[in-house]
Amino acid sequence: MPIHPVAEANEQSLFGSLTPDEFYARHSVSHSSEYITNSRGLRLFTQWWTPLPPAKTLGVLCVVHGFTGETSWIVQLTAVLFAKSGFATCAIDHQGHGFSDGLVAHIPDLNPVVEDAISFFDSFRARHAPDLPAFLYSESLGGAIALYITLRQKGAWDGLILNGAMCGISQKFKPPWPLEHLLFTVAWLVPTWRVVPTRGSLPMVSFKEEWKRKLALSSPRRPVARPRAATALELLRVSRDLQGRFEEVEVPMLICHGGDDVVCDPACVEELYKRAASKDKTLSIYPGMWHQLIGEPEENVELVFGEMVEWLRERASSAAKGGDGSRPAAELDSGA
Repeated sequence: MPIHPVAEANEQSLFGSLTPDEFYARHSVSHSSEYITNSRGLRLFTQWWTPLPPAKTLGVLCVVHGFTGETSWIVQLTAVLFAKSGFATCAIDHQGHGFSDGLVAHIPDLNPVVEDAISFFDSFRARHAPDLPAFLYSESLGGAIALYITLRQKGAWDGLILNGAMCGISQKFKPPWPLEHLLFTVAWLVPTWRVVPTRGSLPMVSFKEEWKRKLALSSPRRPVARPRAATALELLRVSRDLQGRFEEVEVPMLICHGGDDVVCDPACVEELYKRAASKDKTLSIYPGMWHQLIGEPEENVELVFGEMVEWLRERASSAAKGGDGSRPAAELDSGA
Protein backbone atom coordinates (compact mmCIF):
# COMPACT_ATOMS: atom_id res chain seq x y z
CA MET A 1 0.00 0.00 0.00
CA PRO A 2 1.46 3.43 -0.93
CA ILE A 3 2.72 5.58 1.94
CA HIS A 4 0.88 8.89 2.32
CA PRO A 5 3.10 11.73 1.01
CA VAL A 6 2.45 13.79 4.16
CA ALA A 7 5.24 11.68 5.68
CA GLU A 8 7.70 13.71 3.58
CA ALA A 9 6.31 17.15 4.48
CA ASN A 10 7.49 19.41 7.29
CA GLU A 11 5.97 22.38 9.09
CA GLN A 12 7.24 24.83 6.45
CA SER A 13 6.79 22.88 3.22
CA LEU A 14 4.39 20.39 1.67
CA PHE A 15 7.23 18.93 -0.35
CA GLY A 16 9.92 18.72 2.33
CA SER A 17 13.29 19.55 0.78
CA LEU A 18 12.11 18.93 -2.80
CA THR A 19 10.74 21.29 -5.43
CA PRO A 20 7.16 20.60 -6.55
CA ASP A 21 8.38 19.03 -9.82
CA GLU A 22 10.88 16.83 -7.97
CA PHE A 23 8.14 15.81 -5.55
CA TYR A 24 5.72 14.81 -8.32
CA ALA A 25 8.44 12.87 -10.14
CA ARG A 26 9.37 11.06 -6.94
CA HIS A 27 5.78 9.87 -6.62
CA SER A 28 5.45 9.01 -10.33
CA VAL A 29 2.65 11.46 -11.06
CA SER A 30 2.26 14.32 -13.52
CA HIS A 31 0.67 17.62 -12.55
CA SER A 32 -1.24 20.26 -14.54
CA SER A 33 -3.49 23.21 -13.75
CA GLU A 34 -5.72 25.76 -15.46
CA TYR A 35 -8.23 28.50 -14.71
CA ILE A 36 -11.82 28.12 -15.82
CA THR A 37 -14.54 30.79 -15.82
CA ASN A 38 -17.91 29.89 -14.33
CA SER A 39 -21.36 31.13 -15.29
CA ARG A 40 -21.03 34.03 -12.82
CA GLY A 41 -17.83 35.30 -14.40
CA LEU A 42 -15.54 34.09 -11.60
CA ARG A 43 -12.16 32.59 -12.51
CA LEU A 44 -11.74 29.33 -10.64
CA PHE A 45 -8.47 27.48 -10.18
CA THR A 46 -8.40 23.79 -11.10
CA GLN A 47 -5.62 21.20 -11.13
CA TRP A 48 -5.03 17.51 -11.61
CA TRP A 49 -2.52 14.75 -10.95
CA THR A 50 -2.30 11.59 -13.07
CA PRO A 51 -0.25 8.39 -12.81
CA LEU A 52 2.83 8.31 -15.00
CA PRO A 53 3.34 5.35 -17.38
CA PRO A 54 3.76 2.46 -17.11
CA ALA A 55 1.26 2.63 -14.24
CA LYS A 56 -2.29 1.75 -15.25
CA THR A 57 -5.06 4.29 -14.58
CA LEU A 58 -7.81 2.51 -12.66
CA GLY A 59 -10.35 5.31 -12.48
CA VAL A 60 -11.07 9.00 -11.94
CA LEU A 61 -11.13 10.63 -8.51
CA CYS A 62 -12.58 14.12 -7.98
CA VAL A 63 -11.48 15.91 -4.79
CA VAL A 64 -13.78 18.32 -2.92
CA HIS A 65 -11.99 20.42 -0.28
CA GLY A 66 -13.53 21.92 2.85
CA PHE A 67 -14.29 25.37 4.21
CA THR A 68 -11.16 27.62 4.34
CA GLY A 69 -9.25 24.84 2.55
CA GLU A 70 -7.70 24.82 -0.92
CA THR A 71 -6.44 22.29 -3.42
CA SER A 72 -2.82 23.50 -3.38
CA TRP A 73 -2.12 22.92 0.29
CA ILE A 74 -2.45 19.86 2.53
CA VAL A 75 -5.28 18.21 0.56
CA GLN A 76 -2.89 18.17 -2.41
CA LEU A 77 -0.80 15.53 -0.61
CA THR A 78 -3.86 13.27 -0.45
CA ALA A 79 -4.50 13.93 -4.15
CA VAL A 80 -0.95 12.79 -4.91
CA LEU A 81 -1.55 9.64 -2.83
CA PHE A 82 -4.61 8.75 -4.91
CA ALA A 83 -2.84 9.56 -8.19
CA LYS A 84 0.13 7.35 -7.40
CA SER A 85 -2.38 4.66 -6.37
CA GLY A 86 -3.73 4.60 -9.94
CA PHE A 87 -6.40 7.30 -10.12
CA ALA A 88 -6.54 10.34 -12.39
CA THR A 89 -7.23 12.88 -9.66
CA CYS A 90 -8.63 16.39 -10.09
CA ALA A 91 -9.70 19.22 -7.79
CA ILE A 92 -11.18 22.72 -7.88
CA ASP A 93 -10.77 25.68 -5.52
CA HIS A 94 -14.24 26.84 -4.48
CA GLN A 95 -15.11 30.51 -4.90
CA GLY A 96 -13.32 32.62 -2.30
CA HIS A 97 -10.80 29.85 -1.60
CA GLY A 98 -7.23 29.19 -2.72
CA PHE A 99 -6.45 30.80 -6.07
CA SER A 100 -10.08 31.23 -7.14
CA ASP A 101 -11.96 34.53 -7.41
CA GLY A 102 -14.51 35.62 -4.85
CA LEU A 103 -14.71 37.27 -1.45
CA VAL A 104 -12.39 35.32 0.85
CA ALA A 105 -14.04 32.31 2.52
CA HIS A 106 -17.52 33.59 1.71
CA ILE A 107 -20.19 31.10 0.60
CA PRO A 108 -23.60 32.66 1.17
CA ASP A 109 -25.21 30.03 -1.10
CA LEU A 110 -23.79 26.55 -1.59
CA ASN A 111 -25.77 25.83 -4.77
CA PRO A 112 -23.43 27.67 -7.18
CA VAL A 113 -20.42 25.96 -5.58
CA VAL A 114 -22.02 22.57 -6.21
CA GLU A 115 -22.71 23.58 -9.82
CA ASP A 116 -19.10 24.73 -10.31
CA ALA A 117 -17.80 21.38 -9.07
CA ILE A 118 -20.19 19.37 -11.26
CA SER A 119 -19.25 21.40 -14.34
CA PHE A 120 -15.51 20.94 -13.84
CA PHE A 121 -15.69 17.29 -12.82
CA ASP A 122 -17.87 16.41 -15.83
CA SER A 123 -15.43 18.21 -18.12
CA PHE A 124 -12.40 16.48 -16.58
CA ARG A 125 -13.98 13.05 -16.86
CA ALA A 126 -14.97 13.64 -20.49
CA ARG A 127 -11.45 14.79 -21.42
CA HIS A 128 -9.32 12.35 -19.46
CA ALA A 129 -11.13 9.09 -18.80
CA PRO A 130 -14.75 8.93 -20.00
CA ASP A 131 -14.83 5.14 -19.88
CA LEU A 132 -13.32 4.63 -16.43
CA PRO A 133 -15.07 4.32 -13.05
CA ALA A 134 -15.43 7.68 -11.27
CA PHE A 135 -15.32 8.49 -7.56
CA LEU A 136 -15.58 11.50 -5.25
CA TYR A 137 -13.31 12.19 -2.28
CA SER A 138 -14.37 14.91 0.14
CA GLU A 139 -13.31 16.58 3.37
CA SER A 140 -15.44 18.48 5.92
CA LEU A 141 -17.74 20.96 4.08
CA GLY A 142 -16.62 19.18 0.91
CA GLY A 143 -18.59 16.19 2.19
CA ALA A 144 -21.81 18.20 2.04
CA ILE A 145 -20.92 19.42 -1.47
CA ALA A 146 -20.12 15.87 -2.61
CA LEU A 147 -23.39 14.53 -1.20
CA TYR A 148 -25.30 17.18 -3.14
CA ILE A 149 -23.36 16.22 -6.29
CA THR A 150 -24.44 12.58 -5.93
CA LEU A 151 -28.04 13.61 -5.21
CA ARG A 152 -28.11 15.67 -8.42
CA GLN A 153 -26.24 13.08 -10.51
CA LYS A 154 -27.72 9.80 -9.36
CA GLY A 155 -26.11 6.83 -11.06
CA ALA A 156 -23.18 8.88 -12.36
CA TRP A 157 -20.68 7.98 -9.61
CA ASP A 158 -19.18 4.65 -8.59
CA GLY A 159 -18.42 5.71 -5.05
CA LEU A 160 -17.93 8.48 -2.51
CA ILE A 161 -15.42 8.83 0.32
CA LEU A 162 -16.50 11.13 3.14
CA ASN A 163 -13.59 12.24 5.34
CA GLY A 164 -14.78 14.18 8.39
CA ALA A 165 -17.91 15.16 6.48
CA MET A 166 -20.03 18.13 7.51
CA CYS A 167 -23.43 16.51 7.92
CA GLY A 168 -23.84 18.42 11.15
CA ILE A 169 -21.75 21.01 13.01
CA SER A 170 -20.73 19.96 16.50
CA GLN A 171 -22.32 21.85 19.41
CA LYS A 172 -18.74 22.18 20.70
CA PHE A 173 -17.88 24.38 17.70
CA LYS A 174 -21.10 26.24 16.92
CA PRO A 175 -21.41 29.95 17.80
CA PRO A 176 -22.64 30.33 21.38
CA TRP A 177 -26.27 31.05 22.25
CA PRO A 178 -27.97 33.45 21.57
CA LEU A 179 -25.89 34.36 18.48
CA GLU A 180 -26.88 31.23 16.56
CA HIS A 181 -30.53 32.26 16.92
CA LEU A 182 -29.83 35.87 15.91
CA LEU A 183 -27.74 34.85 12.90
CA PHE A 184 -30.55 35.21 10.35
CA THR A 185 -31.03 38.87 11.24
CA VAL A 186 -27.30 39.61 11.26
CA ALA A 187 -26.79 37.81 7.92
CA TRP A 188 -29.65 39.77 6.35
CA LEU A 189 -28.37 43.12 7.60
CA VAL A 190 -24.60 42.64 7.17
CA PRO A 191 -24.00 39.34 5.27
CA THR A 192 -20.21 39.71 4.93
CA TRP A 193 -19.56 40.86 8.51
CA ARG A 194 -17.03 38.63 10.24
CA VAL A 195 -19.09 38.61 13.40
CA VAL A 196 -19.45 34.91 14.14
CA PRO A 197 -17.26 33.58 16.95
CA THR A 198 -16.51 29.87 17.06
CA ARG A 199 -15.25 27.89 20.01
CA GLY A 200 -11.66 27.58 18.78
CA SER A 201 -9.82 28.05 15.46
CA LEU A 202 -10.19 25.29 12.88
CA PRO A 203 -6.51 24.23 12.71
CA MET A 204 -6.14 24.20 16.49
CA VAL A 205 -9.02 21.78 16.98
CA SER A 206 -8.55 19.82 13.74
CA PHE A 207 -4.88 18.75 13.56
CA LYS A 208 -3.60 16.62 16.44
CA GLU A 209 0.08 16.74 15.40
CA GLU A 210 1.55 20.16 16.19
CA TRP A 211 3.86 20.29 13.16
CA LYS A 212 0.95 19.54 10.83
CA ARG A 213 -1.06 22.28 12.53
CA LYS A 214 1.80 24.69 11.82
CA LEU A 215 1.92 23.52 8.20
CA ALA A 216 -1.82 24.16 7.84
CA LEU A 217 -1.45 27.64 9.31
CA SER A 218 1.51 28.46 7.08
CA SER A 219 -0.56 28.56 3.88
CA PRO A 220 -0.33 32.14 2.55
CA ARG A 221 -3.92 31.91 1.34
CA ARG A 222 -5.56 30.56 4.50
CA PRO A 223 -8.16 32.93 5.99
CA VAL A 224 -7.65 33.51 9.70
CA ALA A 225 -10.59 35.79 10.56
CA ARG A 226 -13.97 34.75 11.91
CA PRO A 227 -16.60 33.27 9.57
CA ARG A 228 -18.88 35.78 7.83
CA ALA A 229 -22.49 35.94 9.00
CA ALA A 230 -24.17 34.78 5.77
CA THR A 231 -21.65 31.96 5.35
CA ALA A 232 -22.21 30.69 8.89
CA LEU A 233 -25.96 30.79 8.35
CA GLU A 234 -25.60 28.83 5.10
CA LEU A 235 -23.48 26.13 6.76
CA LEU A 236 -26.16 25.66 9.40
CA ARG A 237 -28.88 25.54 6.72
CA VAL A 238 -26.97 22.98 4.66
CA SER A 239 -26.52 20.73 7.68
CA ARG A 240 -30.26 20.79 8.42
CA ASP A 241 -31.19 20.26 4.77
CA LEU A 242 -28.91 17.27 4.32
CA GLN A 243 -30.13 15.66 7.53
CA GLY A 244 -33.62 15.68 6.02
CA ARG A 245 -32.42 13.94 2.85
CA PHE A 246 -30.26 11.08 4.13
CA GLU A 247 -32.72 8.48 2.78
CA GLU A 248 -32.15 9.82 -0.76
CA VAL A 249 -28.45 8.95 -0.71
CA GLU A 250 -27.82 5.91 -2.93
CA VAL A 251 -24.14 6.14 -3.89
CA PRO A 252 -21.67 3.53 -2.57
CA MET A 253 -19.99 5.18 0.42
CA LEU A 254 -16.98 4.90 2.68
CA ILE A 255 -17.50 7.16 5.71
CA CYS A 256 -14.33 7.92 7.70
CA HIS A 257 -14.58 10.11 10.79
CA GLY A 258 -12.57 10.87 13.91
CA GLY A 259 -14.31 9.79 17.08
CA ASP A 260 -13.08 12.93 18.88
CA ASP A 261 -14.01 15.33 16.05
CA VAL A 262 -15.26 18.55 17.69
CA VAL A 263 -15.91 20.35 14.37
CA CYS A 264 -18.25 18.01 12.47
CA ASP A 265 -20.36 15.83 14.72
CA PRO A 266 -19.64 12.06 14.35
CA ALA A 267 -23.24 11.33 15.40
CA CYS A 268 -24.48 12.92 12.17
CA VAL A 269 -22.47 10.62 9.88
CA GLU A 270 -23.61 7.68 11.97
CA GLU A 271 -27.17 8.80 11.24
CA LEU A 272 -26.33 9.12 7.52
CA TYR A 273 -24.96 5.58 7.54
CA LYS A 274 -28.13 4.22 9.17
CA ARG A 275 -30.60 6.04 6.91
CA ALA A 276 -28.85 6.09 3.52
CA ALA A 277 -30.38 3.89 0.82
CA SER A 278 -26.89 2.91 -0.39
CA LYS A 279 -26.54 -0.85 -0.74
CA ASP A 280 -22.76 -0.57 -0.42
CA LYS A 281 -21.86 1.52 2.63
CA THR A 282 -19.07 1.33 5.19
CA LEU A 283 -18.72 3.38 8.38
CA SER A 284 -15.33 3.78 10.07
CA ILE A 285 -15.32 5.88 13.24
CA TYR A 286 -11.76 6.03 14.57
CA PRO A 287 -11.68 6.34 18.38
CA GLY A 288 -9.58 9.24 19.67
CA MET A 289 -8.92 10.76 16.23
CA TRP A 290 -9.66 14.41 15.42
CA HIS A 291 -11.38 16.24 12.56
CA GLN A 292 -8.43 16.24 10.14
CA LEU A 293 -7.44 12.59 9.83
CA ILE A 294 -4.29 13.59 7.91
CA GLY A 295 -3.29 15.52 11.04
CA GLU A 296 -2.94 12.35 13.09
CA PRO A 297 0.34 10.55 13.97
CA GLU A 298 1.80 8.59 11.06
CA GLU A 299 0.49 5.16 12.04
CA ASN A 300 -3.06 6.52 12.16
CA VAL A 301 -2.65 8.24 8.79
CA GLU A 302 -1.51 5.00 7.17
CA LEU A 303 -4.40 3.08 8.74
CA VAL A 304 -7.08 5.53 7.59
CA PHE A 305 -5.81 6.35 4.10
CA GLY A 306 -4.78 2.76 3.51
CA GLU A 307 -8.42 1.81 4.02
CA MET A 308 -9.48 4.50 1.54
CA VAL A 309 -7.07 3.35 -1.19
CA GLU A 310 -8.07 -0.29 -0.74
CA TRP A 311 -11.77 0.66 -0.91
CA LEU A 312 -11.24 2.63 -4.13
CA ARG A 313 -9.21 -0.10 -5.81
CA GLU A 314 -11.74 -2.80 -4.97
CA ARG A 315 -14.65 -0.79 -6.38
CA ALA A 316 -12.71 0.34 -9.45
CA SER A 317 -11.91 -3.29 -10.19
CA SER A 318 -15.51 -4.33 -9.63
CA ALA A 319 -16.83 -1.56 -11.90
CA ALA A 320 -14.35 -2.44 -14.63
CA LYS A 321 -15.37 -6.10 -14.54
CA GLY A 322 -19.02 -5.13 -14.72
CA GLY A 323 -18.70 -3.26 -18.01
CA ASP A 324 -16.79 -0.48 -19.68
CA GLY A 325 -17.08 1.75 -16.62
CA SER A 326 -18.85 4.57 -18.47
CA ARG A 327 -21.66 6.37 -16.70
CA PRO A 328 -24.71 8.11 -18.17
CA ALA A 329 -24.85 11.88 -18.15
CA ALA A 330 -27.02 13.09 -15.28
CA GLU A 331 -29.29 16.08 -15.38
CA LEU A 332 -29.11 18.63 -12.57
CA ASP A 333 -31.98 18.90 -10.15
CA SER A 334 -33.03 22.42 -9.25
CA GLY A 335 -31.64 23.69 -5.98
CA ALA A 336 -29.50 21.88 -3.41
